[in-house]
Amino acid sequence: MILRFRRHHFLCSLGFQGKGYSEAFTANMDAVVNGRLRAPQGAAEEIEVVAGADAICAPCPERRGEGCAKQARIDRLDAAHGAALGLAPGDRISWGDALARIRARVQPGDLARICKGCGWLELGLCEAALGQLHAGEG
Repeated sequence: MILRFRRHHFLCSLGFQGKGYSEAFTANMDAVVNGRLRAPQGAAEEIEVVAGADAICAPCPERRGEGCAKQARIDRLDAAHGAALGLAPGDRISWGDALARIRARVQPGDLARICKGCGWLELGLCEAALGQLHAGEG
């Protein structure tokens, strides 16, 4: 089954370390990221880029139908991530190709700009994961 991702969820999935907005959200994100993307065949997982709610958003307490209670912030994040990664709604990409694209197009330190306004940024999880990816560990 193809995964549906908003543009900013590519980098969120890279940095996921078991934290989330609620227990249900965290369990779902763990199933997507650790159960599928980081699984042995995870690089082959096909992802369709979408503009609305996706596989990660499903149990989010901020979800409002296909949107979000913080839609303006989410739209800014999606636009910034889409520009950085060269992704638009309707695109399809494997997780392995997404990782290669992140490595090629997003350098350590870029997240302060790309993810500006994200409450998770200050934890440093995504920056650490990006550093590991660039070091060949991700």
